[in-house]
Amino acid sequence: MKAPTDLLRRLRDRFQEAGYTLDGVRTRLGDTAAAALAREELVPALRATRDADPLGTLIRLWWLGVPVSIAAVDLPLTDLIRCGLLVRVGDSVQAAVHLQPWETGGYLVSDRKVRPGDPALRKDHVVGAGGASANLAQLVTREPAGRALDLGTGCGVQVLHLAERAEEIVATDVNRRALDFARLSWELSGIDGVEARKGPLFTPVEDEHFDLIVANPPFVISPAGRYTYRESGHQADSFCADLVRQAPHHLNPGGHCQLLANWLHVAGEDWQDRVGGWLAGTGCDGWVVQREVQDPAEYVELWLRDAAEQGTHAYRDRYDEWLAWFDQQRVTGIGFGWITLRATGSLDPVVRVEELRHRVELPVGGHLTAILDGIAAAHRLTGDELLTAALRLADGVVEERTGPPGAEHPAVITLRQTRGLCRASTVGTVEAALAGVVDGQLRLGALLAAIGELTGEHDLTERAPDSVRALIAEGFFTAVTGTAIER
Repeated sequence: MKAPTDLLRRLRDRFQEAGYTLDGVRTRLGDTAAAALAREELVPALRATRDADPLGTLIRLWWLGVPVSIAAVDLPLTDLIRCGLLVRVGDSVQAAVHLQPWETGGYLVSDRKVRPGDPALRKDHVVGAGGASANLAQLVTREPAGRALDLGTGCGVQVLHLAERAEEIVATDVNRRALDFARLSWELSGIDGVEARKGPLFTPVEDEHFDLIVANPPFVISPAGRYTYRESGHQADSFCADLVRQAPHHLNPGGHCQLLANWLHVAGEDWQDRVGGWLAGTGCDGWVVQREVQDPAEYVELWLRDAAEQGTHAYRDRYDEWLAWFDQQRVTGIGFGWITLRATGSLDPVVRVEELRHRVELPVGGHLTAILDGIAAAHRLTGDELLTAALRLADGVVEERTGPPGAEHPAVITLRQTRGLCRASTVGTVEAALAGVVDGQLRLGALLAAIGELTGEHDLTERAPDSVRALIAEGFFTAVTGTAIER
């Protein structure tokens, strides 16, 4: 599917004039209809746009996908029908694609959203942007990049974000239709110069290197690869494992690879060992975060619903087949989360694998460098280096004390981050005392000695560093090293 550049420019201008932007749609629909639309419920949005004003008409035509009277549409209809973006239905027109504004100010073109009762998806269906796309965009580092790779670009959404900070972008996909839609998205959004290539994994960029690689890959784990936008056809979760293992060969020094992934929880196996094993031997520092775990039935229901297969004749058979396959694999759950690699060139790479189910401050990419630096520092500082380093309390850390009313001492002391990853850590009195005095000037060893004098605990320089390392790794403290530190 192609459209003349001039036509897309005129279409974009019309969208801007009518306020067909993400904020404009939300304001026009109102909170109730916008929330319902996020759940794929159309009725409130149809009611909110029934007055046939210019913005309401664009919403009904391009986002809701319903027929709209030709008389109500102020667009170059003949040209849009000729290039296949619209089809004529009697005295009305209907969009042949889903065309939505995006948070960058650009636009995304994809296949129409599938809803219950619609025909079955085609294998090369091109899905629009959703929650996963938004999650990845929030995760990606904000540092400028010379060359960036969007692996598995789909409708091209990540390129809209990368265009703000990458000098050169290559986008790949196994689906030729996806690349066609992505080109429409980029041109409609005013983005040029993106090089689109067809092929799996890193085949289209063999022997090339990048400062940033991002991927929202086909991570869905299923017994058969039915749809290219979500399933690779690889065995179990091996596609994401292969992506992680191959990515370092395409990173420039200091470069990042960031992706979303699913992984299996298998009976008798630690999921952290499983996913951590993917990063072993890559030579990169790594950070893996599990954000959610679903049991096998929840997972199957999610992806059958994603393809609008609930209520179809095949639903029960496919549900049963999928669960039987999970049983054969001894699967107890499926994890969803983030994986970040950083090519530090270290001979002693560090990998942190953890679970964060709570709310975090967005965008995570805005804190990424500090997060990775903290993980690395906690691992690499020797005992002497740690004691001669100064600590600084991270911004937004507060202390909470809990105990019975009237008690002389609190039963629990908690340090809590109100910024960044919003972690909470239960600490002892020594760590709490440190949090109250660290200023980036005094050495840790001197502070521990002073606290030991006050408490009568004279072995703090030997036993406290382990807990301090954990607080550095989790971002409560940052370590300042160098000669310009007070003794």
